[in-house]
Amino acid sequence: MAAPHETMAAGMQLAVALLTAGLDSPELEAWAADELTPADTDGLADFMAGLHVISVVLLSELHEATGEPPAAILQRLAILAEHGRGTPSAG
Repeated sequence: MAAPHETMAAGMQLAVALLTAGLDSPELEAWAADELTPADTDGLADFMAGLHVISVVLLSELHEATGEPPAAILQRLAILAEHGRGTPSAG
């Protein structure tokens, strides 16, 4: 059985691979989502934990770079995500 830090590291590696694939092309992102997302519950939990850790680190980096509060950064990102999907923003 792998140590918790090893499974977290594996989850973070999968998360980085998936996020990086999305930067390359929509086709590679779709392939990576299908191929890299674990099917078992433990692997999926580690993957989700890895995504969370990476999100926290990126949010911290954005805060340091811009001085903008994390809540404001998240709100702006949510609005951009809605706009990208073509969903009108409520606020």
